[in-house]
Amino acid sequence: MGTTGDPAEADVSTSPEPGDQPPLTGITVLEVGVFMAAPYASMQLADLGARVVKVEDPRAGDPVRASGPFLDGESSPYLRLNRNKESVALDLKSAAGKEAFLALARTADVVIENLRPGAMARLGLDAAGIWAVNPRVICASGSGWGQDGPLAPLPGLDIMAQARSGIMSITGTPGGEPVKVGVPVCDLVCGLYLALAVTAALRERDRTGRGQSIDVSLFEAGVSLAVWEAGRYFATGEVGGPLGSAHQSQAPYQAFQTADGWITIGANTPNTWAGLCRTLDMADELADPGYGDATRRHARRGELLDVVESRTRGRTTDELLAALGAAGVPCAPINDYGQVFTDAHLAARDFFWDAPHPALGPVRQIGSPMRFSRTPAVRDHAGPPLGADTRAVLERSGVPAEVVDAVCTGEGRA
Repeated sequence: MGTTGDPAEADVSTSPEPGDQPPLTGITVLEVGVFMAAPYASMQLADLGARVVKVEDPRAGDPVRASGPFLDGESSPYLRLNRNKESVALDLKSAAGKEAFLALARTADVVIENLRPGAMARLGLDAAGIWAVNPRVICASGSGWGQDGPLAPLPGLDIMAQARSGIMSITGTPGGEPVKVGVPVCDLVCGLYLALAVTAALRERDRTGRGQSIDVSLFEAGVSLAVWEAGRYFATGEVGGPLGSAHQSQAPYQAFQTADGWITIGANTPNTWAGLCRTLDMADELADPGYGDATRRHARRGELLDVVESRTRGRTTDELLAALGAAGVPCAPINDYGQVFTDAHLAARDFFWDAPHPALGPVRQIGSPMRFSRTPAVRDHAGPPLGADTRAVLERSGVPAEVVDAVCTGEGRA
């Protein structure tokens, strides 16, 4: 039965029903991930219901395990980056470790890794080796510079990708020293692209029955974010530079000093510009055709900054938030993370949650920003202890008993 156009009569449920399962239920992912990109990608897939088996070196595991701060010996970042996963300790350089990994791959849907290009091939566990036992597997690789090209062999960390991608050239203040984005944005965006590509490849496999390989680099992930910069360069040849908090082409759209701190304001439409002028007693500026649109205001952003701040410095941040909000002008305070992690709005939306850990008890987690009306993101457990699930996962996957014993007793190490 179709709908009549009245939302109240739409034949679609918008609330979770008993028995609804997360979107990727039934998908099994093997992660050979270190640090950030692949672990962040597989965390997204785990949040969406995939069973993620994190394969780690039995001697030390993912290097993030050695990154503090620590909670009773467990890495706090690891507990959050690797939630909802199982940890299997395998020495992939050993015969038993390789046999166990390929046994897991026979029943897997996805293998995701971010080792140096060529590392999985040297182990015999690249796409060709995996497809020999299961041609349906999606083999996803994250790296600094990509799986081929002149930079491919080089080590690549987030800061190198931010540097070479141009991000650092526009971050910071004019004339200041080079500054990277505060979070590892290239790592994180690479991870998000990996997760998106995996879900797309799984959908394609539904039609063809065949797996494929995926290649995502931190470098290209960073370059892909240059939407405004590409628009300017390919139109005019102009190369942008750092603008502090200001927008690349519109104004006012930046941070302004207040009597007790800072506020961000974005008045880049006719209505919000008029609302800003009325709120800050800027009748002359509102009437001035030289400020008639965002482009003209941007050309005079230096003098406009002085005009706006001459008003905002006389009022507190809270006063301005209330007044500008009432006028419909987009604005927000600049919060530190202590304020973010205790934010009332996020609390009202139940964004943060506590994940159980076998030794530590509840471990606070950042929620998933993906909200589904019927199939909510998974909220299961914190990142597991190294190798905690090795025997159970291998036995579940039908790995021969002698191989399981060799792996679990440490005999299966190179």
